[in-house]
Amino acid sequence: MTEQAGKRFLYVVVCAAGIAVGVSKLIGAAQERDWEVGVIATPVAMGGFFDSAAVAAQTGRPVRSAWRTPADPRPFPPPDAVVVAPATFNTVNKWAAGIADTLALGTLCEAAGLGIPIAVLPCVADALAAHPAYRDSLARLRAMGVRFGDPYTGEARPDGARPDFAWERALDLL
Repeated sequence: MTEQAGKRFLYVVVCAAGIAVGVSKLIGAAQERDWEVGVIATPVAMGGFFDSAAVAAQTGRPVRSAWRTPADPRPFPPPDAVVVAPATFNTVNKWAAGIADTLALGTLCEAAGLGIPIAVLPCVADALAAHPAYRDSLARLRAMGVRFGDPYTGEARPDGARPDFAWERALDLL
């Protein structure tokens, strides 16, 4: 637990999927459940997939996407849990392979190694989800104790509407 008013600290890792625009719903739900929240985004997600200024205002902390230098202070305390939402094909596969070429992936690799609870809400198109590497990655991450929500493809229903992304499900998985 963090020292900030006895609240637990949650890292939210945001990947570059269109649904990322709604990440404030997850942050608000986590705050309602008495979590402090810090957001780490993949570099591509920072390119307009969500409103990083609004997220920084909501959390009271900067959105991180780049490594800090050793002289820089840590902007977040260590996490009590991590949520990856939305989690893309690229992030899931690189993470499972142990590739830590971004702050987001490095954070995920380290959190898994430390045994920190991790919940993932995948947002992957059916064609990509059928790829053998993705299936293998899911199996490897599950074997590491990572918890997964149902996959979200974003495909329109017969009425043309898209289903809601189950942001709060990530918190339930923790």
